[in-house]
Amino acid sequence: MPLLRRAAWVTTGWVLISVLPSLQTQIRGQNQILVWAPQPIKANPWIAPNKPITKLAELRAKHAHDPNWSETVVDDNLFRGQYISMAPGAKTPRRFHQDNRAWWIVQDGQIRFTIEGQEPFIASKGFLVQVPHRNIYSMETVGDKPSLRFEVTIANANTMYPIDETPAATPGVKYIRTRVANIKGTYDKANVPFIDYNQVIAGHPTPKENPTQFINDSHGIANIIRGDPQKEPPAREEDKGHQHVTGPEFWFILEGQMEFKIGAVPTFVADQGDIVYAPALTWHRIRFAGEGMATRLAIVGYANSHVFQPRDEVAGKDSNR
Repeated sequence: MPLLRRAAWVTTGWVLISVLPSLQTQIRGQNQILVWAPQPIKANPWIAPNKPITKLAELRAKHAHDPNWSETVVDDNLFRGQYISMAPGAKTPRRFHQDNRAWWIVQDGQIRFTIEGQEPFIASKGFLVQVPHRNIYSMETVGDKPSLRFEVTIANANTMYPIDETPAATPGVKYIRTRVANIKGTYDKANVPFIDYNQVIAGHPTPKENPTQFINDSHGIANIIRGDPQKEPPAREEDKGHQHVTGPEFWFILEGQMEFKIGAVPTFVADQGDIVYAPALTWHRIRFAGEGMATRLAIVGYANSHVFQPRDEVAGKDSNR
């Protein structure tokens, strides 16, 4: 996906930040420098299937009579994101990803995950699950209703299969016998097999390094950002939020509602299960919305990649956006 057209660049003075958000989105401002950064004169477009907001309710209505369906809603230079529904009893073949980890947010139903080196477990709504590269895994819908998950893989991360498995049919693809390194990615203190976000809401987070981060990888970061809309300061028009130079940012709404202002798109509110997307080099400002607590899973390609306005443009700004 082209990030910028060949024509038309303008440079502006922005502040580059070098820390990631925490649960309270505490981006403080230490280690910032003032720089010139590129900006397209003509705003980067949304290239299908990417769009400002994908409403889960609309996807459900579209596929109301089909227990097995998938819909790609993110597809760019960094990520591919799909909503996938599987009927009761449906199971994926055993498979793996050669070079990158994959992760899932379970939205509905129950899925039995069987991951190499781990005890099988059943994940329901609110579970965040990941698997490192070259670890073989499978998923099976259990219970009496379809499961629904949002799956994120790194761009061009093709699926591969162990030699004793039958690959799933893929249009335009044939599978051949090959050899690969038997060196597998691992879990660590920051990346654990799963987080039950229901327990986080209940005040019992999964013990791990940086509990406000789900994915910490050189090719993908996923931060858990939770807050109380009743404690939000008033929005300020001069506060554009932030942007990312190399790639997009997108969000899965885990809990409650979120308000978004992205580029020239009118301000809108996203509900639980919706996917929101901002192209690279596009300003975006996010606020907690609704009556109760709200949580978003914020997904970007690289750590330390937030680009902000200079302080003198937003004097008095709450810098945690």
